[in-house]
Amino acid sequence: MSVIQKIQQRQKWVFGAIALALILFIVQEKFYNKGSSGLGPDTVIGKVNGESIDHTDFTAQEDLIKQSQQQEIDENQLQGYVWQNLVNTAIMNQEVDKAGLSYTNKEFGEAIVSNNPPDWFRQQFTNQQTGAYDVQAANNYVAQVSQQLKRNPGSQQAQMFQKAVLDPAVSGELSKKYQSLIAGAVYIPKWMADKTAADNSTIANISYVDVPYSTIADSTVKVSDDDINDFVKRHAAQFEQKEETRQVAYITFNASASAQDTASVQAQLTVLKGEFSGTSAADMKPFLEQKSSTLPFYNSYLSKSQIQQPVKDSLFKLQPGQIYGPYKDGGSFVLAKMIDIKQLPDSVRVRHILVATLQQDQQGQSQRIRDDSSALKRLDSAIALVNATGGKGFDSICAKYSDDPGSKDKGGIYDYFPTGKMVEPFNDFVFTGKKGDKKTVQTAYGYHYVEILDQKGSEPAYKIAYLGKPVTVSQQTDENAQNDAQKFTGITHNLKDFYANAAKIEKAPFTAGNIKENDYTINSPNPGMQSNFGKSRSFVQWVYKNDVGDISPAFRFGEKYVIAIITGISKPGQPSADVARPLVETKVRNEKKAKILIDTKIKGSTIEAIGQAANIPVQKADSVAFQSQFIPRLGQEFKVLGAAFNKQAQGKASAPIAGDGGVFVISASGIAGVAPQGGSAEQQRAAAQTSLKAQQQSYLQALIKAANIKDYRSKFY
Repeated sequence: MSVIQKIQQRQKWVFGAIALALILFIVQEKFYNKGSSGLGPDTVIGKVNGESIDHTDFTAQEDLIKQSQQQEIDENQLQGYVWQNLVNTAIMNQEVDKAGLSYTNKEFGEAIVSNNPPDWFRQQFTNQQTGAYDVQAANNYVAQVSQQLKRNPGSQQAQMFQKAVLDPAVSGELSKKYQSLIAGAVYIPKWMADKTAADNSTIANISYVDVPYSTIADSTVKVSDDDINDFVKRHAAQFEQKEETRQVAYITFNASASAQDTASVQAQLTVLKGEFSGTSAADMKPFLEQKSSTLPFYNSYLSKSQIQQPVKDSLFKLQPGQIYGPYKDGGSFVLAKMIDIKQLPDSVRVRHILVATLQQDQQGQSQRIRDDSSALKRLDSAIALVNATGGKGFDSICAKYSDDPGSKDKGGIYDYFPTGKMVEPFNDFVFTGKKGDKKTVQTAYGYHYVEILDQKGSEPAYKIAYLGKPVTVSQQTDENAQNDAQKFTGITHNLKDFYANAAKIEKAPFTAGNIKENDYTINSPNPGMQSNFGKSRSFVQWVYKNDVGDISPAFRFGEKYVIAIITGISKPGQPSADVARPLVETKVRNEKKAKILIDTKIKGSTIEAIGQAANIPVQKADSVAFQSQFIPRLGQEFKVLGAAFNKQAQGKASAPIAGDGGVFVISASGIAGVAPQGGSAEQQRAAAQTSLKAQQQSYLQALIKAANIKDYRSKFY
């Protein structure tokens, strides 16, 4: 799951947590204020159709998202996410204003007592047991907090929530209205549906001559920069770019771990082997922590099927006390010690009541909520009630006493699970005990009253300790790579030097293009750099502070140093020939080939004469369907397909057709009707309207493309 997906999921909690602040604006009858106050030239981070986005609004959204996360967020990804969100919101607000749409207090009031409340309100008042929206709870909450908020209606915190949370939430409701307008405007006239149905029910038979472009060698057809520029000009809308882009060429110097680095790690483990062998299971956890092992010690049993070590077959042959390794596991070398072997069930079914001593907060930090004595007393009370009912009241007792959110509403039951899914003491009891056993078990979470309900299967289970050491790059290896990179820059002064010196050290430069000023990642055809270029903000900043022909310092990306040279700058508007060439050179060359073929090969007035002149046999394609996208043996040739159904060209040779794969001349021998394809005209009309309504979801991208967006983020980041 991506970071952005996690942010979006986590924001659902944020909306619930700040419901109190949202009510403030309902009471005050001010859903949102447009624009930002106090905007100055130094605080504008961007503009959308002339409307400014303030840097304070930007950072407010960043801070809100950071506060809602339990994990560290990549700053570059977060900035990109917030920017796009603010742009989308600005464009959407502008469009709903043009359409005269609004979302009033009355609508909100009616919505919260209906079965279709705003999404961010539904999340707060959904019954966790039934999954249904609780109208009464929502009403009660509004009545309760309204009185509290009237006492302090203009707090700074409220203003922050208005800009960072409430505005986007209300915009969401307005977006739904806007989408409904678009969907309602979708209409296909009956005449169009009848015409489409009739066309889709026709077939044609054609004879054709196909002269492929491959009959002319690419090397004989030169494509100049003027040819490229002319093609781009003729297809201006397709190639127009709204912002500047830059291109670089680069080479890499490997700074990954050397053979000496690998040997050093293996030697460390060899030295530790004796100490590892003499460590008991009781002392194993602190020993591995002291030695900074990459693999923690799971002081319990894992069944054979649950062990996924790359050398597991060798591990299963060990006897208790024996050691295997060092062996390679990912980026580490590992020693494995067999502690014990038992025959255990494959899976177990249990029920339990947890009285917690620790609890995690929203930021993932553990907080003590009870001491051991209080926890045991509470658990003893629960056990006494279970015993008094002969176990029949376990479900209700669990719901009242248990602190385990994953099972308390399910009678405390965890259905059949394999070894290794629970913390060690819990795992030990439920797999080494017997069906019907009951016991109080202490874990890091607190005290559990556990009953084994059932056990299935049987297989060997192992308790194994692993001492892992990562293979890291030594300082010497890193310095060697850095020195090689610096030597290259010392003798390289221009583009000619760059390619000549790269050839001398047998390195083929890669290219990276379409780099925009606010990018934080780089796209490159070099598969070895795709993941390494993930955090490239400092590199992009260098690219935009320098000019064509400038050589970069050594940039570290993962296990490589990169030396780059700026090779091109494409200003807004039409791209230069250098930038456009990789995209259009083949098409331009084929246009030139088409002219040559038409001038030299296409001779005669009949399809047979043209075939003879071109020395190409005349071929046939029968029952070519109008609605098909492919012609047998020709593939996707839309110009040929269209010509086949041109009634004015029936029974005679067509003009030469410059297609995708070659030059064609066709002769259609007749157009015939067949049984309706895809249902009646009315059915096709309904299906087409449904398809168009589904496509309206992409309206926002069209609005963004048409908008005048100024991005000044590079001044701040």
